[in-house]
Amino acid sequence: MATKDQQLREILAPAVEALGFELWGIDYRSQGRHSVLCIYIDSEDGVTVDDCARVSRQVGSILDVEEPIGGEYNLEVSSPGMNRRLFALEQYAAYVGEIIDLRLRRPFEGRRRFKGVLAGIEGEDVVVQVDNHEYLLPHSSIDKASIEPRI
Repeated sequence: MATKDQQLREILAPAVEALGFELWGIDYRSQGRHSVLCIYIDSEDGVTVDDCARVSRQVGSILDVEEPIGGEYNLEVSSPGMNRRLFALEQYAAYVGEIIDLRLRRPFEGRRRFKGVLAGIEGEDVVVQVDNHEYLLPHSSIDKASIEPRI
């Protein structure tokens, strides 16, 4: 059974790509009457506010017709930003060697949050080095992960 994010990706990816952008990720947070659908887009040339507005109009029209979300929600369209959030396992490979901050759905070895160097990918696991210890964390157990910006 597809998750809400997967269902939304299937509906919206073709339209986002037709506008010249990559659908980087989808974050749907159902919070009763204050639900939020955040769509992250990316492009080799970067993303401007006008780009976000254009994608928002297109995506909004599709959502009005398809109605994949019941009830009211706020639609936000954004670039992945400096603290680039990672969604798909394939996205991690480009950031090996960078500092990653991730949170798990359930504790692993007594902790849910890991911040360290993204050491690589092994199968379906993300390898994170925290101090002198490497952790193999299943991608399916990651709730949220983002790359720390270099200053």
